[in-house]
Amino acid sequence: MPAFDVVCRVDLQEVDNAVNQTLREVSQRFDFKGVKTTLERDEHVLQLHSSDEFKVKAVAEILREKLVKREIPSKALSFGTIEPASAGTAKQTITMQQGIATDKAREVVKLIKGKKLKVQTAIQGDQLRVSGKKRDDLQTVMATLREAKLDLAMQFVNFRD
Repeated sequence: MPAFDVVCRVDLQEVDNAVNQTLREVSQRFDFKGVKTTLERDEHVLQLHSSDEFKVKAVAEILREKLVKREIPSKALSFGTIEPASAGTAKQTITMQQGIATDKAREVVKLIKGKKLKVQTAIQGDQLRVSGKKRDDLQTVMATLREAKLDLAMQFVNFRD
């Protein structure tokens, strides 16, 4: 029976590469000379810290550009608000989405069931398994999920016949 998985994963190695490229570009820019700017990744969270709010916005934009070039979907990132930090500096927390939350998974299942296709969906932890008898039905489900306005970076993996 054909099946595929709907997942939301961010390649952490590519994120590390984008962070390193961002830090390299910031160190070479004239407007950042003498400014202490840090960008660190801790598991699925990026911490951005700089001298003021304008610099934090500039570094976040550079990071967003580098991530897009490395094919990290922007929907998978959640940019927090810029907060004041100690000594007049500013910081921002960027959270990376790993896995599909249960409420979002239910929303996706409801969307698939609304299409009235002969497929079964199962929530398996932080991913969805979609299976059906016809390959065409599964491809229709994929097209439906791509077109849907879900605030979710989805990848379709493990397609089996």
